[in-house]
Amino acid sequence: MADTIFQVSDLRVDVPDMTRKPLFGAAPRLEILKGISFEIPRGAVLGIVGGSGSGKTTLGRTLVRLVEPSAGRLLFDGRDIAHLSDAEMRALRPRIQMIFQDPMSSLNPRLTVGRTIAAPLGAKASDPRVKAALEQVGLPADFSRRYPHELSGGQRQRVGIARAIAMRPDFILADEIVSGLDVSSQAQVLNLLERLVAELGLTLAFISHDLSVIRRLCGRVIVMQAGAIVEDAPTAALFDSPAHPYTRELLDAIPTPDPSVRW
Repeated sequence: MADTIFQVSDLRVDVPDMTRKPLFGAAPRLEILKGISFEIPRGAVLGIVGGSGSGKTTLGRTLVRLVEPSAGRLLFDGRDIAHLSDAEMRALRPRIQMIFQDPMSSLNPRLTVGRTIAAPLGAKASDPRVKAALEQVGLPADFSRRYPHELSGGQRQRVGIARAIAMRPDFILADEIVSGLDVSSQAQVLNLLERLVAELGLTLAFISHDLSVIRRLCGRVIVMQAGAIVEDAPTAALFDSPAHPYTRELLDAIPTPDPSVRW
């Protein structure tokens, strides 16, 4: 469909279960994703939420093909990318970008901010696109000469966002990108993402374990448990009338100033 950027059908990921490997022979397979199916409309902000071990990060990394699925279809803009070669995926990388959870580990400490943003572009730090990307995320142009250790956590995360949007992608996966930030920095990064989605026409998948963050940013939410989607609903409907017991558990875990007030 022309208005759907991702169409996922019966997506499965399994890996060798080395904890159950016999002395001789192959290890049995452990199923991480169990027949996942959903769509992401172009220009949408989709929340992917679940607890530890739910499979949400594996799903995100499969979407951007950092993990190759074992079975199923993964259509990006009408093309099945589930089993494309590395060379074929490299040609698609500018259109599919990822912002990582820990910016300090995803940024090369030996590269300046400018060189970090310029590297995927195949350009130099002086390239005008580097300055433009920094300005779009609210950082001064002279930050291009700084190194990651000279920045705060929120500033490093903005550099990660700048590196992604500099490629002018169609789709961005954001994996727990505010979980390590203080409340003030979280709000600033979420405001930034809202603005960039509107200005650049991005499609965004936002992974989080925190439903309060998901509620702020996302128009639709899928809830994952044990490698499967247990609920898929518009954000307002999910908060007003959650259908699955696990979703209700996640909502009940959200801290509120007044314990008598429920989401």
